[in-house]
Amino acid sequence: MPTDAALQALLLHHEIEGFLLAEADLLDDRKYRDWLNLFTDDLVYWMPISRNVPPPDRDRARSDESLDASWFNEGLDTLTQRVNQIETDIHWSEEPPTRTTHMVSNVRILDVGDGDEIRTKCRFLVYCNRLQDEVDLFVGKRFDTLRRASGGWKISRREIHLDQSVLLAKSLTTFF
Repeated sequence: MPTDAALQALLLHHEIEGFLLAEADLLDDRKYRDWLNLFTDDLVYWMPISRNVPPPDRDRARSDESLDASWFNEGLDTLTQRVNQIETDIHWSEEPPTRTTHMVSNVRILDVGDGDEIRTKCRFLVYCNRLQDEVDLFVGKRFDTLRRASGGWKISRREIHLDQSVLLAKSLTTFF
């Protein structure tokens, strides 16, 4: 028989996993305005650049957020501008629009804190297809900080770790 704490942990995990899967559906359905509503005003959306380094330098395997270049280091304003641009229907790399499938798995809760802010980790695979033969795959891990707000969860920080160090995609308009 599970304890109350174990049951609460299981329910929280189910709730968070459902939140992340619903977010993936919003992106795949191109409901970007609804997706933007999942973020807090003080959002940090960061994707460091992965580097191929020898084993002793593993701490340098990803670019430093405050010192180095990154694929993304954005806030809610910048993400909103990117959505605005895509929604003009004259975004050169989204004409015709990319079809995407976001798969999220291995959802784990890393830290519950006081219950109003939690840290999570998950794996993702994003499949993108344009035209007849343009296919891109992005695979990696995401570290999210979720904050309870307005009766639900909002993402206050997203750290995206791609497993590839060289991007073969022609553009990086995909949201993760």
